[in-house]
Amino acid sequence: MNPDLNSLTIFDCVADTGSFTAAADRLGVAKAKVSVQIARLERQLGVALFTRTTRRVALTDAGTALHAQCEPLLRGLADALAEAGNDKGELSGMLRISTTAQQAAHSIGPALVAFCAQHPRLQVDLRTGDRVADMVAEGIDLSFRMGWLRDSSQRAIKLGEFSQHVVASPDYLKRHGVPKRPEHLAQHEWVALSLLPTPLTWKFSHADGNDVVVHMNSRMLVDSPGTVLALVERGAGIAVLEGLTLHASLKAGTLVKVLPKWTLPKGGTYAVLPPGKHVPPKVRAFIDFYRAWLDAPAPKLR
Repeated sequence: MNPDLNSLTIFDCVADTGSFTAAADRLGVAKAKVSVQIARLERQLGVALFTRTTRRVALTDAGTALHAQCEPLLRGLADALAEAGNDKGELSGMLRISTTAQQAAHSIGPALVAFCAQHPRLQVDLRTGDRVADMVAEGIDLSFRMGWLRDSSQRAIKLGEFSQHVVASPDYLKRHGVPKRPEHLAQHEWVALSLLPTPLTWKFSHADGNDVVVHMNSRMLVDSPGTVLALVERGAGIAVLEGLTLHASLKAGTLVKVLPKWTLPKGGTYAVLPPGKHVPPKVRAFIDFYRAWLDAPAPKLR
């Protein structure tokens, strides 16, 4: 006997939430129904899909393998059904987005508010974190990243560029002196962002055509731009951060630009898609909307 689609849908929801109760709440069914369907699915397949404790359920190896196979298929089916039943151009269903906390706060969050106002049937699951998410395993439809992509195999769409600046606190510069040339940075305390491909090597360019590559020394390697910002404001050292992150600190005077006549390579803002050829309409629509949002800064200031 083949498992029915309802059992697989319930299995996917339990795997996603890690809880029979949470899955029941999300699906709007009784917890007993979730338990019965999972038990029936396990009997039909002849394997245990979850290990159960008093607080949480976790996927077994067999459950992990099944989830990896069926989750993208279920999402694709849901997208196809939503698209087929949508004859008014309205978007519906769940849009799962991954990005950093800062990007979510500064631009993606406000853009989503405006986007959802245009599509009232659409639901959004916005997940924030500085680590790059496993899009397939976590069921992510769309990820936004700033900087440089480590994995060249990722399906990425470049949406724009941003400037980067060397900054330090006035207190740090008072104690350690102001660097006059890029080479001087190698003698300073450096707070490095480990998410970058080469966090300790930077190429500086001057208007006169002179380029300088500097290799920094760092005792602090941090995996979050927000933490880098906080440490540098506290006088921990010098760092490179992008302009949007720095705006409030530069305005307040807690940070100042170092070597303002020298420029660094611009970073990119990317929309990253999971593997596969199909791009759901809701994903395409928000990519286009967010690109336009980035190109038109005036609405973000309201």
